[in-house]
Amino acid sequence: MGIGVGIVMLVVGLVLVLGVFPDIPRVDDPTLGWILVVVGVLGIVLALVMNQQRSQTKHVEERRYDGR
Repeated sequence: MGIGVGIVMLVVGLVLVLGVFPDIPRVDDPTLGWILVVVGVLGIVLALVMNQQRSQTKHVEERRYDGR
């Protein structure tokens, strides 16, 4: 999950928690909203951590020559 998907899940979760739209039949809006908020925040944090680790990675190129 990238940063964009985490932000979308966070926004959709907050919309459900705050009750911006009318109730969706057979769906517990606040509970689903809080779940999406938590998953969205975790997704954003994990994406940022992975990007930070990726930027600190060093690549070493090793060349071996045949001794002939």
